[in-house]
Amino acid sequence: MTAGPPAVPTAGAGPDVHEAPAALSGHGLAFGYSGTAPVFTGLTVEAAAGEVLAVLGPNGGGKTTLLRLLTGSLTPDAGTVRLDGVPVPRSRSGRDALRRRAQLVFQDPDDQLFSASVRQDVSFGPMNLGLPAEGVRDRVAWALDALDIAGLADRPTHLLSYGQRKRVVLAGALAMRPSVLVLDEPTAGLDPAGVESLLGTLEGLRAAGTALVVSTHDVDLAFRWADRAAVLDRGLLATGPARAVLADSGLLSAARLRPPWAPGTASALRRAGLLPATAPAPATPEEVELLVENG
Repeated sequence: MTAGPPAVPTAGAGPDVHEAPAALSGHGLAFGYSGTAPVFTGLTVEAAAGEVLAVLGPNGGGKTTLLRLLTGSLTPDAGTVRLDGVPVPRSRSGRDALRRRAQLVFQDPDDQLFSASVRQDVSFGPMNLGLPAEGVRDRVAWALDALDIAGLADRPTHLLSYGQRKRVVLAGALAMRPSVLVLDEPTAGLDPAGVESLLGTLEGLRAAGTALVVSTHDVDLAFRWADRAAVLDRGLLATGPARAVLADSGLLSAARLRPPWAPGTASALRRAGLLPATAPAPATPEEVELLVENG
């Protein structure tokens, strides 16, 4: 974006997201692939409107499986997926309704790009909704503008950079006007500037009430940005406010995750008298620098 992305707020900066029923939730979910042990049983997670839920865990821990269950790409062996607290019927119409409301964006954009041009790719979903041509054009224009890629509308998709392809896939999801975006490793493969730009866009969606379910290995990102965190390793190890969950070094070690740097940095600052005992941990290097300057 020409003026640079907006600052990404720290965790908990959004609205009080648990006043209403969860926008998307899974209750008592169980699932196993054919011929293998269950990935998990009895798993319950939820994401409210305007909330970022970070899903963390090791490779093979079930993160992507959970995202697919929540968006109808997989059917649970037991349990229910709910939209706004209402169970999604196990029928084609129920699955279609779920997929319209909760859009899944894969880690690798090439898994979802298939049209010749950017405009065609972003148009695909709205056209399948049976919208009139003008409605499709409006949605596509809005989505391209929201992702700051309007200038790429007529570009062949095979000529895009990796970061541009990620944005095109996300624009295709946005053009469906979902109430929930489910993102599998959305920052993987992006350079630091690309990460901040993408987060600025996602933060604008969160501020407008979109629920975001984000699978990530980046504990520092989850600590500074997510409202809540769920830690999986073939089962739910913990869920709760992101900063509380991710400050538990024993839990993270059990999930084969490294601890975020922020809690350790906060301890050092408190020992140096630069951070009051009751103050929250700084979540970014810029916040640490400000504390030291104002020490």
